[in-house]
Parts: sequence; C-alpha cells; structure tokens
Amino acid sequence: MLRPWPILFMFLSGVAAVGLTQGPTLLEVGNFSAATEGVALPDGWKSLTFKKVERHTTYEVVMDGSTPVIKAVSEASASGLTKEVKIDPREYPIVRWRWKVENLLQKGNVNRKDGDDYPARLYITFAYEPDKVSFGRKLKYKAGQALLGDIPIAALNYIWDGTSPIGKVVDNAFTDFAKMIVVQSGAQRVGSWIEEERNVYDDYRLAFGEEPPAINGVAIMSDTDNTKERAVAYYGDIVFAKKPK
Repeated sequence: MLRPWPILFMFLSGVAAVGLTQGPTLLEVGNFSAATEGVALPDGWKSLTFKKVERHTTYEVVMDGSTPVIKAVSEASASGLTKEVKIDPREYPIVRWRWKVENLLQKGNVNRKDGDDYPARLYITFAYEPDKVSFGRKLKYKAGQALLGDIPIAALNYIWDGTSPIGKVVDNAFTDFAKMIVVQSGAQRVGSWIEEERNVYDDYRLAFGEEPPAINGVAIMSDTDNTKERAVAYYGDIVFAKKPK
C-alpha cells in the first residue's frame, strides 16, 4: 500500500460527521445491512483515493443471501471507504465486524513496503490530544504535521494477512504512527464469513504504550497496488460496544 499518511489525513479532510448512537450500549458505524443493493457508497461513507494510484478498488453493495454487504474487488489497485466518527474508546472499547475474503495475496508481506497490501483491512484512527501523548511522540507528530497538515496521532490496522501469526502487532512498513494487528492469517478460513471482536482500548495501549485518545475515523480497504495481484473481499456491519460488565 502507499505511505499511510494520506490514509491518516483523509479522516480530517471533509468527511461529514454523523450521529452514531443506537441505544445505550451500541454505536452503529457501518450499517451496511440496511444499504441498497447496487450502490457504491453507503450512507455516511466516502470514497478514499490516492493521487499516485490510477487504478481504484471498486466497492458495491451486493446481496449475501438476504443480507446486503460491501463487496470489494482490487486488481492491482488501491482505494477505500471511510467514515468520520467521534467515539470515546474508554466508554466504547469493543469493535465488532464481519468479513470474508475469496483469496490471499501471494506477495504480501507485513514487514515490507512493497508487500504492504491486504485482501481486507479495517482502519481505526485517533485524534491528537496533547495531554494523552508522550513528549517523544509529540515531537514526531509535530514534524509530520508540519509536512502534512492536521493529521490523526495514530492508526490501528486490523488486517487479514497471508502468513503472519494471528495476534502479531508490528509497525506499519512506512511509519510507527500506524500499527498492524493480524486478526486473520492463512487460507484455512478463506471463503467463510468471520465474526471479529477486538478491544480497541487494550489494543491501543499494547501497540502504542499510552492511553488512547478519541477515535475519529473508521475505514475499510482492500488493496493490491504494490503486489499487482487481485483480491476480492466482503465487509459486513461495523459496531462499537460498551464493555460487558
């Protein structure tokens, strides 16, 4: 994939904020199951493209049985769907989503810039809150801000990888401001819908060693622009939940 700074920056570049609360325990972020078949952009979501990438991944609402889902087809391409949110990870630390991939990438490699492609990934980005950031990270953030403008302080990437062990947490190949967390790996579950649940609060503390600031963006992406391969993936609903008592 490309350098992650455009991915971090896009959440603050004009996506309209929307109300997400659904009852006292859930925040509904991706209500794809209520979308209309055939549309490319579900309500509240925006396309993410890159200036240096001519080929874009296509996204469309399709029917999976009787349930609408997002289908992504990436052919030596890269683009995503994004949504701005405002979520306190202490109050709503649990993110749940479902996804399915039809194939893995043979040349993908989480440790290499030329292998930073994934058939499916879920991004979560975080706002810059100075009182929650160490001095060293503040200096690095200010340097990045000087070059790129108003950007989030961090991003978690939940990825479906080909070979890395599940649970592995590594720096993004381009910057340590983005962390890669392997939640699925290998071919064993290819072709099957997988229900995922992660504690974003705990993952942020593990990945960055600090208390997390507010969540300000969520994105889905299937990308193959570096490996020049083809990937097909499906994304179901995305919700945040309070931690069970």
